[in-house]
Amino acid sequence: MAEDKNAKPVHPDAKPATTAMMKAYAHPLRRRIARAVAGRGHARAADLAADLGIPANSISFHLRVLAAAGLIEEAPEHARDKRDRVWKSVEGSWNVGSPEHPIVDEELGGALMHALADDHLEMLRKVMAWAPEYVSGRDPVVHGTFSQANLRLNEAEFTELESRIQQAIREIGDAHDPDDPETRVWSLDIIAADDTL
Repeated sequence: MAEDKNAKPVHPDAKPATTAMMKAYAHPLRRRIARAVAGRGHARAADLAADLGIPANSISFHLRVLAAAGLIEEAPEHARDKRDRVWKSVEGSWNVGSPEHPIVDEELGGALMHALADDHLEMLRKVMAWAPEYVSGRDPVVHGTFSQANLRLNEAEFTELESRIQQAIREIGDAHDPDDPETRVWSLDIIAADDTL
């Protein structure tokens, strides 16, 4: 198949992951902590310890590792005083690697990709275990979804679709009222493959 010299990256705004980012995010507890920080908007180690059932000193250590890697940052605007350490996610997205920014450590990149795939499969298992409760009418509350679509698109059209999905995610997230008592944290994994894989 000929390479399209005009092809755009699927996630053009995503910054390439550094080795430090990949090492930090490859750790399963750190991924849970990073997701919990993002889900809360901002958090203290004590908040996360209560959420995750992990001692606060262990959470603090992993928060510092995530911060050193550039995945989270301090949020002093939410601190009660100068000693209060509050954390938030770093704005923007990142990717493991791409043709424009190939990874330096392929083994680490592969390990991280496998870890992310395991997280994805675990979420899929949870949704599929719950789905019979919903489709039978026993649970009327939506807790997850699983959908598939098959589209005939060229690469540019697919890239445009992916860009629009990411834009919709940003717009809806930005418009959300963080004080809404009905707020729940939703994990959203999107995976796509063409028929050549």
